[in-house]
Amino acid sequence: MARGQRSARRGPGGAVSAKVEVAAPAAAVWEVLADPTRWPERTPSMTSVELLDGGPLGPDARVRISQPRLPVMVWRVVAWRPGESFVWAASSPGVRTVATHTVVPVGERHSRLLLGVFHHGPLAPLARLLTGRLTCRYIGMEAAGHKAAAEAVANPGTGTPRPR
Repeated sequence: MARGQRSARRGPGGAVSAKVEVAAPAAAVWEVLADPTRWPERTPSMTSVELLDGGPLGPDARVRISQPRLPVMVWRVVAWRPGESFVWAASSPGVRTVATHTVVPVGERHSRLLLGVFHHGPLAPLARLLTGRLTCRYIGMEAAGHKAAAEAVANPGTGTPRPR
């Protein structure tokens, strides 16, 4: 793995996070993040992503996500900072799952992508036990897919390989 990159990992309280350095400006990374309907093209961790409210991703947008080996979930954007970050959340009985997506500029042509997933609620420990390893794997795949896509946006003609 290149210097400054790490695969997804589990932290305190079962939080899963990934940090990846991207050879693209923050605007290119944001362009990739803000278009979740294209995420299934970029990562095998997503089967389908559908915006439910007819508009682009933004405050209060609802998104239905289907992933292999996980139940279909509807996420709602609960925090939105255009060009910088968004947070969405999904609820199931006893568990509220929150996912963060943050782009940090690191110079003119580089940025850092931070992804995180956190479970809250009385059944959160069970959710972490049942899905923790898979979530960790999927977050790593998503970070790699977003990185490849953003670098392709910043450097047209290089293609966007789908990481496996």
